[in-house]
Amino acid sequence: MVGLLGHNGAGKTTLVSQIVGLLKPDSGSIRVADANAVADPATARRCVALQPQSQAPIDGLTPRGAIEIAGRVRGMSGADAAASARRLAEDLDIHEWFDRRALPDGRGVSGGVRRLTAFAMAAVAPVPLVILDEPSNDVDAGRRRRLWDTVRRLGDEGAGVLLVTHNVVEAERVVDELVVLDHGKVVAAGSPKDLRGPGDDDLRLELSLNLDGPDPSNSPTGAPIPFARRIRVGHRVLLTLDPSDAEAAVAWARRLRAEHLIEEYSLAPATLEDVYLAATASSAAATTEKAAHA
Repeated sequence: MVGLLGHNGAGKTTLVSQIVGLLKPDSGSIRVADANAVADPATARRCVALQPQSQAPIDGLTPRGAIEIAGRVRGMSGADAAASARRLAEDLDIHEWFDRRALPDGRGVSGGVRRLTAFAMAAVAPVPLVILDEPSNDVDAGRRRRLWDTVRRLGDEGAGVLLVTHNVVEAERVVDELVVLDHGKVVAAGSPKDLRGPGDDDLRLELSLNLDGPDPSNSPTGAPIPFARRIRVGHRVLLTLDPSDAEAAVAWARRLRAEHLIEEYSLAPATLEDVYLAATASSAAATTEKAAHA
């Protein structure tokens, strides 16, 4: 299971379109299950099940009917398609809407259930590669957990899974490998553990800045504690710290808030979000500095 991460416009959906033959790359090669996706896109496409970023057009169908049709198109028998559809409905907890007809303008079946139905349409039949483009959009928190469990099951049962997302926290829980794209180029790749690096027990101090106020962590005096990484994202500043500096970090943040120099602060274990933001630091959304201030 590989997570493909990147900001909007990084090239994630473009790459997916190339894998399934909707776009042709200017150079290079793409192989899917021994098929050349550039020279023979039709063969490669038969090896791929895709849940696109946009909603599946299921108006006039029930979720059961849409999922079973997808299975039959993939070559499943009617009985096998029906059995797989029922299993997915159980896994995703969509039985309440399973036989409810989707109507135009989003009526009949909610956006979240339509999204889960589109996922089930991609997952109903076994294929070498399943590509999921932002599968959790519009899905409520409880069913999102069921969705990720089902995604993980697909990988455990032998399918390759390419998960396209910008949600780093969710991706970290389910993928084996991560690839970070920035402006069409790979800027980081590896397992979540490898990308986090040796400081697996690092902490992150997050400062919420005043809307028009200065950044205390970037003042001439700087922070009174050393930090391995500083990332500025809008009005948030993320400081990566050694656990031994936790007490001093909280004392400093408490003083900043008491002096109304920041709105809020929090201290938590560092996550892949810090690595992701640092790797894409050249984007307009984030800037990063690596330093050590005493």
